[in-house]
Amino acid sequence: MGNLFWYRTCAWIKHRLTAWNTTGEGIHSPWLFRLVRFVLRDENSFYCFSSIERRRQLLLSCHDELSVTDYGSAGSPEGTVVRRKVSDIAARQLESKQMGQLLFRVVHFLGGELQRPLEILELGTSLGITTAYLASPASRNRVMTLEGSRAVLRVAQGVWKALKTENIEWGEGRIDDTLYKRAREKLDVVFMDANHTYEATLRYADYLLPRMTEKGIIVIDDIHYSPEMERAWEELKTDPRVTSTIDLYHVGMLFVDPHYLKRHYRVRV
Repeated sequence: MGNLFWYRTCAWIKHRLTAWNTTGEGIHSPWLFRLVRFVLRDENSFYCFSSIERRRQLLLSCHDELSVTDYGSAGSPEGTVVRRKVSDIAARQLESKQMGQLLFRVVHFLGGELQRPLEILELGTSLGITTAYLASPASRNRVMTLEGSRAVLRVAQGVWKALKTENIEWGEGRIDDTLYKRAREKLDVVFMDANHTYEATLRYADYLLPRMTEKGIIVIDDIHYSPEMERAWEELKTDPRVTSTIDLYHVGMLFVDPHYLKRHYRVRV
């Protein structure tokens, strides 16, 4: 664990030294320029942010224990049942407020650009806060989220019910099983936050890349989490199906539009 801490610290310092503190300058694609300048750098608050964050605070103060099925990084078919408090899961596994709101803005921007309902997929529901951010920009969008643990998914469903987000569907069970059954044929936004290993990251991306629409975006969490996640990110950057990437340190974004020049950007947000 200590080695991982120092690895992530060094990766963060490297990112801060090499990333552009940009408002879009130097980005060749006009579409990506707008994404960086008006979405990734946006600090305005949207109508739903406060209600979602109130649900997060309730989760952080909930000490109920759940019997959680953990499939581990190896994706064990049986999984291991462990006892965990909701508050501990919320503190350790939920995406930050900043990341959830960034995903909201990405979905909001893409829906406005395409002027149609979006197909959104999330790998790794956890307690459903990030799912709520993905679902909130427009009720006509369809969100499919996949979660391994039934107990955790039940808590997430309570969050969505309280927030009145009715455009969320879910798949329960090991993601290595549910992904290939529940992913739709065409996808606009994918958020990958499950099984942070080299092999699984490349396998999921290989399956999802052909399903992305022309303006589709795959967002991969924790690309600098470990040496193997960084290696997976570097390999995805060279994939011929990937035309541009943006490295935000905590997440990486893959773009597949064939009109883009092959470019890789590091951006500070």
